[in-house]
Amino acid sequence: MKNAIVIHGTGCDSKSYWIPSIKKFLEKRSYEVWTPNLPDSDIPDLKKWLPLVLNKGKFNKNTVLIGHSAGSPFILSVLENINITIHKAILVAGYYKVKSNEDNPLILQKIYNWTKIRKNVKDIIFINSNNDPWGCDDKQGLGLFKKLGGTLIIRESEGHMGSDSFKQPYKRFLLLEKLLELKDSRSSIDGSDKKD
Repeated sequence: MKNAIVIHGTGCDSKSYWIPSIKKFLEKRSYEVWTPNLPDSDIPDLKKWLPLVLNKGKFNKNTVLIGHSAGSPFILSVLENINITIHKAILVAGYYKVKSNEDNPLILQKIYNWTKIRKNVKDIIFINSNNDPWGCDDKQGLGLFKKLGGTLIIRESEGHMGSDSFKQPYKRFLLLEKLLELKDSRSSIDGSDKKD
């Protein structure tokens, strides 16, 4: 069974920005989609979020994980704590280290097991913008790409790809839809059909 788990960011929920439209998009393609409303989203805390998703989430070789903003480092922690290689992870406006003095680091791990994370996902894609107002920018995306490989997409002037404060409603995310249509972005982009 194909399934997807879509994780919202700080101060958000399952109805925020492009999450509802991506849920419908995936369900039309026969995915079982879970978009949990994680507790205390104004101050995301790995200790509260991780047990909930690990216990209630379904993980198999056809699973797709999608995270926005704080949902992205959270997905890194999920990947580190599962014992199966899932199909794909897409991190939108993702980051892996503290971005400023105002950050709440409770969603971040002090140290990540990059080898285990990479082993547990067949295809990983990072989408960052060069002008993210929260610092989840192309530098963070490049750092993740250097640690995990996969595919890095840097968008110009797309901000946080969903933000009330910066008037980015982002009700639909066409690039994300296209990436979800690809069977394996690595083989689709370079034209090969190599299997890992």
